[in-house]
Amino acid sequence: MASREETPESTHRVLRISQLDALELNKALEQLVWSQFSQCFHGFKPGLLACFEPELKAFLWLFLWRFTLYSKNATVGQSVLNIQYKNDFSPTLRYQPPSKNQKLWFAVCTIGGKWLEERCYDLFRNRHLASFGKARQCVTFMVGLWKLGELVNFLLFLQRGKFATLTERLLGMRSVFCKPQSVREVGFEYMNRELLWHGFAEFLIFLLPLINIQKLKAKLSSWNIPLTGAPDGDSAPATSGRQCALCGEWPTMPHTIGCEHIFCYYCVKSSFLFDVYFTCPKCGTEVHSVQPLKSGLEVSEVNAL
Repeated sequence: MASREETPESTHRVLRISQLDALELNKALEQLVWSQFSQCFHGFKPGLLACFEPELKAFLWLFLWRFTLYSKNATVGQSVLNIQYKNDFSPTLRYQPPSKNQKLWFAVCTIGGKWLEERCYDLFRNRHLASFGKARQCVTFMVGLWKLGELVNFLLFLQRGKFATLTERLLGMRSVFCKPQSVREVGFEYMNRELLWHGFAEFLIFLLPLINIQKLKAKLSSWNIPLTGAPDGDSAPATSGRQCALCGEWPTMPHTIGCEHIFCYYCVKSSFLFDVYFTCPKCGTEVHSVQPLKSGLEVSEVNAL
């Protein structure tokens, strides 16, 4: 029977990361509230709130405590994560909310402790009298002892998963789920497709810059349309020199790269500077040197064109 009664408690136990996330959300909310409150006095004299900053912060935290933990048994961060406090001192296994005394002492330990630490720090910093020396040492010792207790409590929390703060352990306020957590069935088909597609896309992004598309296109075109006969003498440049092999226009400052085709100087030079492995798009000849055309076209042939 004992094992059966302990099963629901262990099943619905709050994860450690959820309890720590709730604490971080509470800190973020406090910073947001204080920043919004300080913006209301943005146009006033600088340093207006400095003298009363600990008291104002304590009042704001007390206001939040009244409408969150005191009335709903959970802080804002816990409400977001479906968590609330339970009275761990209760002998029954059923859920029992924290008592009013526990809530009040929680406010005294958290809100009052922060206010006392900040106010004592300002007091001891501004006063340099010898009479405050022993009081300062006593307060410093108490704060260090409390920090040591928080460290030991955190180590116990990491081991057992209960009571994220020392205040919760001393007051017996344990975090539990508001509602039982349902078992989630997660399908990974969509994630697998996304991972495969991203892997394939990264492979293509890495592979495509390594492929010389222009040279491959020239090779394919040379296989599909084989050359019929080799050029003889100066007649080859004359017959193929009527248009640039790149732009298809009349060649301006005609140059050759060692094959029978003619190129504009700017076309072939810019292509060769862009790609050192540039080849002729017509026959696939590799560029060895860009030379001006030695034998120009006859004037009669130009007029005939």
